[in-house]
Amino acid sequence: MDFIKSIAIAASGLRAQAGRMRVIAENIANADSTASNAGADPYRRKIPTFHSELDRSLDARVVSLGTIKTDQTAFTTKHLPGHPAADASGHVKYPNVNPLVEMTDMRDAQRSYEANINVIGATRRMLQRTIDILKA
Repeated sequence: MDFIKSIAIAASGLRAQAGRMRVIAENIANADSTASNAGADPYRRKIPTFHSELDRSLDARVVSLGTIKTDQTAFTTKHLPGHPAADASGHVKYPNVNPLVEMTDMRDAQRSYEANINVIGATRRMLQRTIDILKA
């Protein structure tokens, strides 16, 4: 087994999951935001995607954060006639972000991140044992 290759593949997973967590954090931060002017659209939820690519220097497939897409589901609305972002009928649009879904996605990304860290740790231990055997 190629130790460097396994560490590089796990590191690509770390970078991809870190990017995913940044997008999720942005969604959570904007979950209660409204549009800056009356009747305009508020923040639209972003969805991270992943892309598999061949790393020619490693001769291995690695993962990277792909395009960030926007969720086209409908905004939620609340009837708040006095709100600065209310339209002519008194409705305010809120982002299509569900905090429960975002926290679930964040937990999933965190577990994937931890799994990649465990791969790197296991590879380091195997490499250290190999060096110890060669010293003996």
